[in-house]
Amino acid sequence: MTNYKPKDFAELLGVSVKTLQRWDREGTLKANRTPTDRRYYTYDQYLQFKGINIENDKRQVVIYARVSTRNQKDDLQNQVAFLRQFCNAKGIIIDQCIEDYGSGLNYNRKKWNELLNEVMEHKIKTIIVTHKDRFIRFGYDWFEKFCMKFNTSIVVVNNEELSPQEELVQDIVSILHDFSCRLYGLRKYKKQIEGDEEIAQELQNGNKSDSRAKSQD
Repeated sequence: MTNYKPKDFAELLGVSVKTLQRWDREGTLKANRTPTDRRYYTYDQYLQFKGINIENDKRQVVIYARVSTRNQKDDLQNQVAFLRQFCNAKGIIIDQCIEDYGSGLNYNRKKWNELLNEVMEHKIKTIIVTHKDRFIRFGYDWFEKFCMKFNTSIVVVNNEELSPQEELVQDIVSILHDFSCRLYGLRKYKKQIEGDEEIAQELQNGNKSDSRAKSQD
């Protein structure tokens, strides 16, 4: 499950790192230790701190797999098979398997939005993905914290092989295309302004007024 550094865990609880250190010394909330003696905290500790009964938590465990296009159906099935194998090895019972198609840059994916709605309805306990970009290409940390607000954890198995490289290329091309279109639109708008004598004259008069005001200051 997810482990947290003291700084991230303190932010999650809304306390300072010094408070965590004091709680650790006093035994109020003991930190775990790595072999190199670094402190860390777990998701279960977060739930216990919030007073949530872990044993009686009946919410769903969901595996979420995504590819950009239906031509990548084999990649999608590989993700699902890997996640099921992972859960079986860990003794995790899967309640729901979501197979999604759509770019990781697309925030309007129907199944993804339905999953977030279920998170907000306190129906989801854990979401398991092969890699962060299967859930969302950018802004993963924000969405992880968002889910945590509803006591939902995201488990990232971190299987790089199941994060298709061609998708990353497609997403980069999509971003470049979007910004190119915006840049073209700005240039076109600039030409329209320059071609409109009335607007150009107003802008010119405005610039002169600003210059006079600055010289008076």
